[in-house]
Amino acid sequence: MYKKILVPLDNSKYSNAAITLSLKIAGIFGATVTGTHVYAAQLHDDRFKQMEPGLPPKYQEEKELERQRDIHDDLITKGLQIISDSYADYFESRATDAGVEHNSKSLDGKNYLEIVKDIEANGYDLVVMGVLGLGAVKNSLIGSVCERVMRRIDRDLIIVKKEETTGKYLVAIDGSPNSFAGLMSAIALAKNENIEIEAVAAFDPDYHYTAFKSIESVLSEEAGKIFKFKEQEKLHEEIIDKGLAKIYQDHLITASELAKEKGVEIKTSLLSGKPFEEILKYVEKEPPALLFMEIGRAHV
Repeated sequence: MYKKILVPLDNSKYSNAAITLSLKIAGIFGATVTGTHVYAAQLHDDRFKQMEPGLPPKYQEEKELERQRDIHDDLITKGLQIISDSYADYFESRATDAGVEHNSKSLDGKNYLEIVKDIEANGYDLVVMGVLGLGAVKNSLIGSVCERVMRRIDRDLIIVKKEETTGKYLVAIDGSPNSFAGLMSAIALAKNENIEIEAVAAFDPDYHYTAFKSIESVLSEEAGKIFKFKEQEKLHEEIIDKGLAKIYQDHLITASELAKEKGVEIKTSLLSGKPFEEILKYVEKEPPALLFMEIGRAHV
């Protein structure tokens, strides 16, 4: 299912956990894993040149400026390359020990842009990256690099949020092809392992009540008669809300049938409420090892 996997490297605990997971997945599918680190040598060089006019007078002479530029190049540009090579060495050692085909690369530029360009240019099937990097601060939930990459790619993406993951695989189903593709990914990853798979679907029955309460507060008696407000409200209560439950229950039935075709029995649960909120509460109650869900054009 996956043949080319990309894992961004920065030596953070989440990045190292992403290495572990990417190598595990590569072992399942016989995939090649590429480790990549992006460093901003050109950005540092540009910033140094921008700072030159503000240096003390003794550093303003061209000969001294050239000497300072050479020192900066040694300490920063070459230093960043050495650090990047060290990250690659660690990744390659892990991949070699795991017996996984691999390669590594270093890229110079804006981190998330270079990662996105690399993904688009090299046709990776899957990207595995840590939720936070070395720039994480207290109360950080998702790093800027991870979020920006996620919003810009159309490949499968696994965001690693824990160093150790155990538990079931949870799949959010909304009836879209990508949500069912997420189910297929969960089944493929769970192959040959005793991992429970559960599909959940969430629908929002409260929206219509909220909308009608808002409308009711501004409608005149005459407008209410023309709009047939009471009849419309009853229609939503008796047909639309119940219909929503049936639609999403049917999505779960479809998911169950698709899983059976793959020889897998899955558990299904229908949730009522704001979908994102209900899924969050469900995850917090019993954290899964992996959560599969559609985000934009890809599934995660």
